[in-house]
Amino acid sequence: MSASATAPEQKSPASSRIPKVPFWAQIIAGLVLGALLGWIARSQDVSWLKETLGQVGDIFVQLLKLAVAPLVFFAILVSITNLRKVNNAARLATRTLLWFMITSLIAVAIGLAIGLITNPGSGTGLTPQDGKLPKREGSWIDFLTGIIPTDVITPFTELNVLQIVFMAAVAGIAALKLGDRAKPILTLSESILELLQKALWWVIRLAPLGTVGLIGFAIADYGWDLIGKYATFTADVYIGCALVLFVVYPLLLATVAKVNPIQFFKGAWPAIQLAFVSRSSVGTMPVTQRVTERLGVPKEYASFAVPFGATTKMDGCAAIYPALAAIFIAQIFDVQLGIGDYLLIAFVSVIGSAATAGLTGATVMLTLTLSTLGLPLEGVGLLMAIDPILDMIRTATNVAGQALVPVIVSAREKILDHTAYANASSSPIDELVAVGGTDEKVAVTAAA
Repeated sequence: MSASATAPEQKSPASSRIPKVPFWAQIIAGLVLGALLGWIARSQDVSWLKETLGQVGDIFVQLLKLAVAPLVFFAILVSITNLRKVNNAARLATRTLLWFMITSLIAVAIGLAIGLITNPGSGTGLTPQDGKLPKREGSWIDFLTGIIPTDVITPFTELNVLQIVFMAAVAGIAALKLGDRAKPILTLSESILELLQKALWWVIRLAPLGTVGLIGFAIADYGWDLIGKYATFTADVYIGCALVLFVVYPLLLATVAKVNPIQFFKGAWPAIQLAFVSRSSVGTMPVTQRVTERLGVPKEYASFAVPFGATTKMDGCAAIYPALAAIFIAQIFDVQLGIGDYLLIAFVSVIGSAATAGLTGATVMLTLTLSTLGLPLEGVGLLMAIDPILDMIRTATNVAGQALVPVIVSAREKILDHTAYANASSSPIDELVAVGGTDEKVAVTAAA
């Protein structure tokens, strides 16, 4: 038999490989499996299953948090020093902050409008006695005095992100002033940042497994009946975030940046879906920066805007959510809010969003809002049970906004690569890893 006759029967190594499951499919599978296991654990009272789900979710979140402190420090330090490579750096930084504030104002206005229309605290059956004081509180005094650390170690051990940002900003500005003398430190900082991001990629790949644990434990611990009590409030948060995500952001892209909104979501989707699962803006930051660069934002500017946004830009956690939560808690405790109170909510949302600091949950921001309005802090306890479910959409909204603003500013400043933007897709982000002196392209499945 000739070689040509047998050729069709031969299989190449590539064709015999098991096809990779897209990351979005892994996440959906994790959601479904987690919900199923959580339902089994609760309905059949399987305590060991509930405990296992809780441990799996806790380990995933803990792995993310493990990288947060050094990642924030070196990301902010490097991002500030990278501004020296950008023309009109001060102008870009100012425009970035301005658009952070504008989008936050729009988001909080939407949250207030939805809350006033739907009255989420009415008919829930909840009473003030159901609330309890939170373990962690926030106030303006704590916020302002807490920016400056008492030492350089405690902020890292206690994960005080605001203080870490402060120290990183001071170090970055000092490095800029030193010029070439700071070059060895900057080179080392850039290498450490790359190392941390590489390690975080490995954690990100565990997101589908973490999803099983987080969703499963939430259902096993709280059950669907609890969600029923918060149905209106939960729907309000999701609707508010959806309006910001799929109405406000596309309008800004189309009218202000004058780019195709669909292309933005195609390019940013890997970061948005990871944020939904991980519930951490900082944990998602490496992916957010990659997708922002893929959308045509210059790398030097993206390396400043994204880390800055990951710790201060919180349209979901610091705008929509506290606005709705304040109205919800006021109705439960039968407190009447006036126009002045609503203006205070908007003020806190714009100025105090750094208190949220990119971590999972928004308890500090909520207590800051409630204390400013004079509402009972026990109201926070009413929302703690439902918080993990709410935090998913809040964080997805946060991260989308963190990618949106650099695109808008770049487009307005005419530094956006429109060709790259037009070609952005939701395909996997690839890393080039040097192996044995050659470049080997390795697909990062976490961003697929």
